[in-house]
Amino acid sequence: MIYNLITVLGPTACGKTKLTARLADHFNGEVISADSRQVYKRMNIGTGKDLQEFFLNSRKIPYHLIDIVEPEEEFNLFLFTEHFSKAFHSILEKQKTPFLTGGTGMYLSAVLQNYQLAKTDFHSKRKSDLEKFPADTLAELLLSLNPKLHNTTDLLDRERLIKAILVAEASSNDEANGHMKVSSFTIGIQPERKILKERISERLKLRLQNGMIEEVERLVTEGISFEKLNFFGLEYRYIGLYLQKKLTYNDMFQKLRGAINQFAKRQMTWFRKMEREDVPIYWLPEADFSEAKNLIESKCPLFH
Repeated sequence: MIYNLITVLGPTACGKTKLTARLADHFNGEVISADSRQVYKRMNIGTGKDLQEFFLNSRKIPYHLIDIVEPEEEFNLFLFTEHFSKAFHSILEKQKTPFLTGGTGMYLSAVLQNYQLAKTDFHSKRKSDLEKFPADTLAELLLSLNPKLHNTTDLLDRERLIKAILVAEASSNDEANGHMKVSSFTIGIQPERKILKERISERLKLRLQNGMIEEVERLVTEGISFEKLNFFGLEYRYIGLYLQKKLTYNDMFQKLRGAINQFAKRQMTWFRKMEREDVPIYWLPEADFSEAKNLIESKCPLFH
């Protein structure tokens, strides 16, 4: 298989950002973030941007999809696929290698399983036409467009059937019009559970010491509601509760640490699900640069 993307994924605190930056530096690449929160400006510590890791050997490794929208704006899967597609093609046009990294399972799946990277019009005349067909005809049509359909629940609901057909048809038109299909060589990082828990704890202490609470306070001062903070994820939710005096500092720390550990488990569950759905992932126990580099050089035709 010929690859046109290298992906480094893994649970939070596994070291994937630093590893990806080093690999991108070595292989003349640029990094695309697959993180649903790092798109937001002025939310650096709580989202774990670690931007210093993109500076190597006195130069900056170019990155994409970080700091692109205001906290007040909405960002979703469709916008991610649009931005990813632009960044991906822009990097290829420069004859450089795109590297994708992050921990947002849905965003990673959208790319690695070639979800809806084409723009789909759910209010078109085609939708009205499809609504006239019986469910079994729609199911047949969807399976003809996508014989490897993984989500069989799409076959059980008429509305989902129609949406899935529109997506499949838009994707097939996109490819016919010369839009390159993504083919990723994917490396996964999975440290031992005990080691990961220790890293999560140490990283959380460091971020709290380095101004994460003050970052959340600034967002509140700017007009971000505590309700909206919940939307931004665990760190913002629990620090928001602390700022409202609904939790003591110690309770906030303990509950937040526990929640991040549970989140890391859910991330691994998602990645295993992707594997079951035929996404090959080459797992490493640590974010080791030499091992990852050797793996790419030995398995990935892009670098032969």
